[in-house]
Amino acid sequence: MSPMENEQNITNQAAGAAPESAAQPPAFEVILASGSPRRKQLLEAAGIRFTVHAADVDETLEPDLLAEPSEACKKLAERKAGAVVQEILADPEFAGMLIILGADTMVVHRGEIFGKPRNLSDAKRMLRALSGDTHQVVTAVSVWMVATSSEGKVSLGFRTFADTADVTFHELTDERITEYLRQGESFDKAGAYAAQGEGAKLIAHIEGDRDTVIGLPVSRLLREFPDLAAAQG
Repeated sequence: MSPMENEQNITNQAAGAAPESAAQPPAFEVILASGSPRRKQLLEAAGIRFTVHAADVDETLEPDLLAEPSEACKKLAERKAGAVVQEILADPEFAGMLIILGADTMVVHRGEIFGKPRNLSDAKRMLRALSGDTHQVVTAVSVWMVATSSEGKVSLGFRTFADTADVTFHELTDERITEYLRQGESFDKAGAYAAQGEGAKLIAHIEGDRDTVIGLPVSRLLREFPDLAAAQG
């Protein structure tokens, strides 16, 4: 892995050993550490072969992280991927090479993080705030590479990056907001809208990668992690 944001490499019992020679790039199995159907669809559309293995994690953030949405988003992506890595390595029978992808998406408006709405009133508040204004959507991705052998040797490393897109909403009347909320797609979405669903009609303009807004910047993943390209069907 080349130097990048939030990079960490750890080797246990296999110092200096690579899974395979440099002349033969290793074939990794890809695991998506997310139950998000949107991220699943984006990977499928890119032709990447993968399986889904999500883990429950604590998404509570420390106050200092709340003031830094990009760092907060990266921290949550790392937690999600790291939890799956721990579950896999806890299996004494496991041996192989994996790429585990953890991701988190946040909507940020004027410095405030908009998570998933707690209720209808909270969803209305968010959409009213976003109406006629530009906000940022941050998607962080944490990519972990794990190699284990039948002898119990483990090599592990990860990199985490955040990608940001600017999203501008149309002016929304209360009637339009109510109409959209009736679609029922707001309540498990950061910012109370789905850019890939009916929420696309709320958007006037996106500056950046639309896939970042949906929840996974696949083009950047493929550029920066060539081993993922090898998993394309």
